[in-house]
Amino acid sequence: MTSHPRDTPQFYLTAPSPCPYLTGQEERKVFTHLVGRRARDLNEILTQGGFRRSQTIAYRPACESCRACISVRVVVDDFEPSASQKRVMARNSDLIGGSEQNRPASEQYALFRRYLNARHDDGGMIDMTMLDYAMMIEDSHVDTHLVVYRRHGPDTAITGRGMGGPLAVCLTDVLADGLSMVYSFFEPSEAGRSPGTFMILDHIRRAKQLGLPYLYLGYWVDGSRKMDYKAKFRPQERLMGPGWVRVE
Repeated sequence: MTSHPRDTPQFYLTAPSPCPYLTGQEERKVFTHLVGRRARDLNEILTQGGFRRSQTIAYRPACESCRACISVRVVVDDFEPSASQKRVMARNSDLIGGSEQNRPASEQYALFRRYLNARHDDGGMIDMTMLDYAMMIEDSHVDTHLVVYRRHGPDTAITGRGMGGPLAVCLTDVLADGLSMVYSFFEPSEAGRSPGTFMILDHIRRAKQLGLPYLYLGYWVDGSRKMDYKAKFRPQERLMGPGWVRVE
């Protein structure tokens, strides 16, 4: 059987650039394009091999002198929230997450801008326009959707939907063996309720409801305060030299 040219992935290596997580380090990435008829299957295989998706690109770190970035996934069926995580769930009990098509909206972009300005004003995404945001949300050849969190409304029990503007948003891929949280953001003025942690806890619940064994969280970076939170969701598996290794 002859393979279509677009079905055969070609891998490329980026030039070195300053690492956003560890001071004094440089990062390089290996990447390929997720397009064509086999984009979904390829995304499944690469995610299980430690890649992450950004629009139609799958990438993973390929740094020459550092191996600090480690792919992590939560073992959904064995996960039990800690006391602090239960408090986060209680603080956010007035929110409901609705699954929506991956379509951009002005209220999403306004929230996205407030989030970046408050928490990542020195990051590489700070100059993203509405068009850039639309591409991030829409440009996908895999099974992806938005989970938009709003406050409970008077008819939520009937409609299953919240009311008011979005307080948090997560772009989520659905894989054969789990959910993958591609990118999330939230209302910075609501940071006291720990919406980032809540979204992870809610996605663990969603994966369990779907009968999926894992929630993919991307990279945990040992030594980076920005990524410390990912180590708190256990048991989890980390992709090491021998393969996925369980950490209790």
